Amino acid sequence: MLKVTRWQPLALLAGLLFSGLAMAADSGDKGYTTLDEPVQTSAPDGKIAVTEVFWYGCPHCYDLERPLENWVGQLSDDVVFNRVPAPLGKTWAKHAAAYYTAEELGILDRTHLAFFDAIHKQGKRMTGDEAIADFYSNYGVERQKVLDTLNSFGVKSELNQAMSKVKSWQVMGTPTIVVAGKYKVSPQSAQGIDNMLDVTDRLIERVREQRSSQSAQSAE
Repeated sequence: MLKVTRWQPLALLAGLLFSGLAMAADSGDKGYTTLDEPVQTSAPDGKIAVTEVFWYGCPHCYDLERPLENWVGQLSDDVVFNRVPAPLGKTWAKHAAAYYTAEELGILDRTHLAFFDAIHKQGKRMTGDEAIADFYSNYGVERQKVLDTLNSFGVKSELNQAMSKVKSWQVMGTPTIVVAGKYKVSPQSAQGIDNMLDVTDRLIERVREQRSSQSAQSAE
């Protein structure tokens, strides 16, 4: 059971708000929704881009993250996975900045799940620069370097790019998984977090079949 901390009602309220919006957009029984205009991805030719849009403060993202980690480890070579932290508000943006800071400092692999745990198991808000610097200093990085990176031009640029992607994908809440810049999977569309990865697997196979068919037609 998720441990509720004194600040999590705010997170839950935000989750309900965005979930309600997402539910309206994710009507239907396919398990996913399709963007009217596909968004170009940065995946190399022949690769299928799969992106998780998340927020560290989101309880549903926390529940999904460990199963997702295991799932990512089993992906085929033709799938490129990445994450985009959604900066959909002040706290969301601070957590997104923390994500990109860890990435820039080369400690993300060690801190990603731990940052989730700090919020959802230890009851820390992790919304201030000092708190984030204290946390990352436990991973061998000087506090001042964390603070400098957190407020750097590079991290701010990453935040701007993240917001642009979230808008182009029409993401209404988290977690959302985007496949090939075209299909979106949410807890609402998949009828539960437990079904999201199965739906994503089906979409990956769907994209493979579409591309195979297109290649065959081009060869005729």
